[in-house]
Order: sequence, then C-alpha cells, then structure tokens
Amino acid sequence: MAEKKEIEEGAEFRPKFNEDGLLPAIAQDAETNEILMVAYMNLRSLEMTLSCGLATYYSRSRKKVWQKGEQSGHTQKVEQVLVDCDQDCLLVKVKVDAGQCHVGYNSCFYREIQKDGSLKLVAEKVYDPGKTYKK
Repeated sequence: MAEKKEIEEGAEFRPKFNEDGLLPAIAQDAETNEILMVAYMNLRSLEMTLSCGLATYYSRSRKKVWQKGEQSGHTQKVEQVLVDCDQDCLLVKVKVDAGQCHVGYNSCFYREIQKDGSLKLVAEKVYDPGKTYKK
C-alpha cells in the first residue's frame, strides 16, 4: 500500500514499462493542446528525450529508437513531460513547426468514426508527404 502511494503521489519517477519494455507516450501541441500522436518510449528513448529536449521514441515496427523528425524534419521540441498517476503513460507537451503525421496532417487523429462505422475526414493536409519522405 505504501509503495502504491509513493508511485501515485511521491516525488520519485519510477516509470512502469510494459512487458516489452515500452511506455505509451502521447504527444500534445504545447500551444494548441491538440493531440498530435501516440507513440512508445523505451528507457533509452525516454532518457534521450529528457536529456536532449527533442522527442525521441521507440518504433515497434522497425525495432529501433527514432527521433521525431529525423526523416521529415518535423521535430518536436519538448516543453514538458507529464506522467500519469500509475506512472505507466506519458504526456509529452511539444512545440512543433509543421505537420506531425507521416500522412501529411497536423495530427495523426484526422478522421472521426461515424455511428455507422465509417470514417469521416475532419482535417486538411498541411504538407505533401511525397515530397517530405524520400525513400
């Protein structure tokens, strides 16, 4: 019980990584409060984020640490990192200079689920990913 209270209300940061060693991290625009994306951090990417001030994540598909913007140039300058009560999720408040979704939108949350299960586009593209991502 005392350990739970320490995790929930104490001053020590004790992140609770999942069985894969990952922690969900929600990126939020520090100025507009728009949710930009959800990604994951492992211990290394979390340490890099805190030390260099640029959001750095762990790619589950590529199995590697990556800094947001390393390909697109659309970086996330970290203003604040918040941890939830259980210390198993992060909210990363960032300053951005361009669209954050690899599809070309400002946010990865650009479609609304309708009652019939279809998706409705609720945003406009802010950049051309074909010009930004050269493979």
